[in-house]
Amino acid sequence: MLPEVTATRYVTPLREGGSLPGLVEADDLGTYVMKFTGAGQGRKTLVAEVLCGRLARELGLRVPELVRIWLDPVIGLAEPDEEVQELLKVSGGLNFGMDFLPGSLGFDPLAYEVSPEEAGRVVWFDALVNNVDRSWRNPNMLVWHNDLWLIDHGATLIFHHNWATARAAADRPYDASDHALAPFAPDIEAAAAALAPRVTEELLTACAADIPDEWLADEPGFADPDEVRAAYAGALAPRARTIHERITLGEPSKDRPSQAPGWLTGKGGDAK
Repeated sequence: MLPEVTATRYVTPLREGGSLPGLVEADDLGTYVMKFTGAGQGRKTLVAEVLCGRLARELGLRVPELVRIWLDPVIGLAEPDEEVQELLKVSGGLNFGMDFLPGSLGFDPLAYEVSPEEAGRVVWFDALVNNVDRSWRNPNMLVWHNDLWLIDHGATLIFHHNWATARAAADRPYDASDHALAPFAPDIEAAAAALAPRVTEELLTACAADIPDEWLADEPGFADPDEVRAAYAGALAPRARTIHERITLGEPSKDRPSQAPGWLTGKGGDAK
């Protein structure tokens, strides 16, 4: 199970993301980037953060430590920003946190070189979870102590917004032409050889076990949270075996508008 901490102080909002994550201090003296259950994208964004973050770490990719953060809404009473105050008010209970990396810089392909091997592993992983939000427009990667770190996996596992599509998700192709690491000649075949055999249903089930029951409860079509967890494993395990055959690396788009779905951009209504 992920470590659980209690938020003791809300420091500041991080307005780069549409879900309005915030920087918080916790009772373990740590500082975390916190994403809230009451944010517009809904709890499935947090589910994706936990499952994909855990899986990436198990595969040897660098992802900051993940935690569950207990939030008492009373913290929001002293916040002058009404939007933040309302977000804290409706997010009482368990929320998602990622260790804050002080002094880290946003990834810039002109300033940081990535090997074909590492680029291949990241692209292969993003193809597995169908990450639509690691493009050159918005890399969602940090450079910390001269290493590449992956953040923000809320825009993955798109099939869980419509479980009827989960079976077909295993065969869905992945266009990596606009991926932030596409210019580094990612070695997809080597990544698949190294990582695919490790993505078993057992590993996926272990990663999904860290998702709080509260975020999986009352999912239509499922009897209980464990059945939902099994569905994630059932969708991703077969995809891992063959996704490298359906990754496209073509010419990047020049000025095409973002292909992010409506639930991510906030134009498609509530994602719950």
